[in-house]
Parts: sequence; C-alpha cells; structure tokens
Amino acid sequence: MERETAATPIAALPAEDSENVQALMRRFALELAESGVRVAGVTQMRGADSAGRSRIFLRDIASDAEFVISQDLGPGSVACNLDTSGLAMACASVEHAARAGAGLIVVSKFSKQEAERGGLCDAFRAAMAAHVPVIAAVSPHFRDEWRRFAGPLAEDVAPTREALLEWWSRARVSA
Repeated sequence: MERETAATPIAALPAEDSENVQALMRRFALELAESGVRVAGVTQMRGADSAGRSRIFLRDIASDAEFVISQDLGPGSVACNLDTSGLAMACASVEHAARAGAGLIVVSKFSKQEAERGGLCDAFRAAMAAHVPVIAAVSPHFRDEWRRFAGPLAEDVAPTREALLEWWSRARVSA
C-alpha cells in the first residue's frame, strides 16, 4: 500500500519567543521519551554558573549534560561571547545520537552560526542522513537561510504541543 503523502521530517518552530519555544521542545521531547521514543538533542537554556555569572548553555535531552556556549569577556565587552568549543561538543553529541539510532532529534536553533553553515549544521545533517525526524527552532532573522538549508524537508509548525503531536504522527510514519 502506498502512502498518500510523505511526512516532512523537520518541524521548524518560529523562535520569536525563544525561551518558551525551547521549553516546549524540551517538554515535548521528554514526553516522547517517557512513551518509549529514543529522543536525543539539545535545547538552549540560560542560567548562572557557579560564580553567579549569566551563561547560555545547551542541555542534552537524553543525559542532561550541559554545554556552556557563552563565555565571560569581562565588563563592558560588546564582542560576541559565543564559546564555539561548547557548541562543537554539543553538536558532536547530537551527531553521535543520530548515528546511534535516535527516533527523534531536537536541535535548539537555526540562527546566525547555522546560517553561515557552522554551529549545529552538522547535527542537522547527521539527522537528515540518518532519516531521523528533527524538531528545531528557527530564528526569524534567518528564515531565508533556513529555507535554502532545509528546503522541502522542513515544515513550519506552530509552537504548540498539539501542533507538534500532529507533526509527530506524520513524521514517525515516514521515518
């Protein structure tokens, strides 16, 4: 029996409200994990380090490991504070999970680094190569770059649990 339409394996959530979208992706992934789906990936969080300094980090969904992706450049600095080594470690973790048989990959974002083909791009590519469905937040500033990167594999999905459930019901059939 043929499928009428192939499901789109990438759910692209608008990231205008990043904090809430990150929390939604994490809750949804953990819900699926509790139901037996092998879920992997990272979501972005903000918090304080042991010295009380504000940090941005990626939290691994499966292990709760944290990858700090911001660095303290000192008072008054206006330079980009991205720590690319933390980003690379998080990306490698997601790539490994995609190759190891994850049933769903969550990628925290597609933003400036990814638009320049860095950042978490290799995590996206690993999931695509392994035919693993992906949920990702997409920065509104980089929608055109996202469309060029993901092409017809991506589907815009409203940032709600219900919309993700509907997408997942189609995506798991095609995976």
